Amino acid sequence: MKRVLKATRIKAVFSTKESEADQAERHSMKKEAWKRRIKKACQEAGTYRPYFESVITSLSEILESRDAVRKYYIDSGADPIVMRTNKGGYTNVEKNPILAVYDDMNNTALIYWKELGLTPKGLKAIDDKAMKSNKPKSSLGDILKNLEG
Repeated sequence: MKRVLKATRIKAVFSTKESEADQAERHSMKKEAWKRRIKKACQEAGTYRPYFESVITSLSEILESRDAVRKYYIDSGADPIVMRTNKGGYTNVEKNPILAVYDDMNNTALIYWKELGLTPKGLKAIDDKAMKSNKPKSSLGDILKNLEG
């Protein structure tokens, strides 16, 4: 019974609307494959700039490492909770450290996704910044004319 519960819990954590084949491919992608996928996403969002290449490379390295951690987590039993015995002999329940590393890498990747405009909030920030910079600067004379009517 415990094994079934654990498998259900893990499936909920890692499931998406992707097919199993797509998930397997995505979770075993190498740095260059991630780099192509990120670059394509930036181009589709209209946020790609050639000077983002180093950021894209960094993100692709993080995602490749994250995928390796996920594979190790699944291969090691995918148990989200582990029992640790401290020096005093007491056993404590803890979040699996492998899962904690995965979460940290995922959060780091999310920051990069936002900076590249690949999240709704990140894209909005880029669009707002672009709109502000495209606004024509008005002179003091233009402002005074508008005040006079």
